[in-house]
Amino acid sequence: MKNKEAVSAFIALGQESRLNVFRLIVQRGDVGLTPTQIIEKLGIPNATLSFHLKELYQSNLITVERQSRNLIYRPNAKLVLNLSEFLLDNCCGGNPCSPVKSSKKVKAL
Repeated sequence: MKNKEAVSAFIALGQESRLNVFRLIVQRGDVGLTPTQIIEKLGIPNATLSFHLKELYQSNLITVERQSRNLIYRPNAKLVLNLSEFLLDNCCGGNPCSPVKSSKKVKAL
């Protein structure tokens, strides 16, 4: 992945409502969501949602498919994976990363 692609995706995700829309779409995976379903879940006005979907689509973070009268929005899983790999490419000095284990136990209140 090139820096320009990553920057475009991160800029698109740098707005709170748009990030919420993207996260909701990602949660549905291959099933996808219609704009009506997104509006019902997030309460975003139609015109605002349309703007956010356009930005996410132009940055290649989501795909859209027409099914009859509906548009179905799905995450572009390949790009999401590439972004993760891009961020972690030089993580841990090139060694496999292992989860950080906490030595402290949390006390129940």
